[in-house]
Amino acid sequence: MTTTAQRLPSIRRTRRRTSTLALICLIALAILVLIPIYYLIVTTLKSTTEAASNPMGLPSTLDLSVYVDAFNRMEYPRAFLNTFLITLGSVAGVVALGSMAGYALHRKAKSRLASIAFLVLLSGLMFPYQMSILGLYEVVKGLGLMNSLLAVILINIAVNLPFATLLFYSFTATIPRELEEAAGIDGAGVFRTFLTIVFPLLRPAVVTVAILNTLSAWNDFMGPLYFLHSRDKQVILQEVYRNIGQFSIDWASLFPMMVLGVLPLVVFYLILQRYVIGGVAGSIKG
Repeated sequence: MTTTAQRLPSIRRTRRRTSTLALICLIALAILVLIPIYYLIVTTLKSTTEAASNPMGLPSTLDLSVYVDAFNRMEYPRAFLNTFLITLGSVAGVVALGSMAGYALHRKAKSRLASIAFLVLLSGLMFPYQMSILGLYEVVKGLGLMNSLLAVILINIAVNLPFATLLFYSFTATIPRELEEAAGIDGAGVFRTFLTIVFPLLRPAVVTVAILNTLSAWNDFMGPLYFLHSRDKQVILQEVYRNIGQFSIDWASLFPMMVLGVLPLVVFYLILQRYVIGGVAGSIKG
């Protein structure tokens, strides 16, 4: 007893030191992560000369006119609407098709045809679609979808569908078959059973897929660059790219546009933070 009591203060001091060291490491890591964000925001409030002479310092004057100028130059409402429509269509398509495909392939897993279809679908994870961009360009052109938001939406769905199907396939294993059998006894068909019984139980996976694909579609640059040519169809990243020339970069306009482009994602995360954490945790548990 005496020996244990003598050791307790030493153990507590060791735990405090470990906690303090872990806290210091986390603070240092947080500072490293925040430095680029700080540099981005501070630079938007400086002139080009001041940004070059004192990159990390605070601005001498607070001037928000650069954001107004960037907002007007990039035609932000039009670019935001195009980006939003592409993101919304891509996420909706991936969630709808991925959930149905994952559910059907899991329930028919013993079928040889379903197993082959699942492996073929997963093979899309092995090769980036940029490897076949020339063939894809010809397909889009042949379908008459060039310079159309629908072309980018369909490409995003096709690219992100394999991973979404894999996630829904794995999560479907947590749903008891007895629920579907009970719905069938009550006269529900396959689609009604899926929509009313299965799909609501897939909510953690739906949230995770929606979050990941929102980030992917919003930040996609190559698809719009190749398939959206007229400015009235272009997205936010294409407007940001206009500041990057062959021999120089307009930093004074580039950084405010980057902030305006990232801001909707920050707002999206802040509003749905609880669902983001819950969705990711639920999908991992599933």
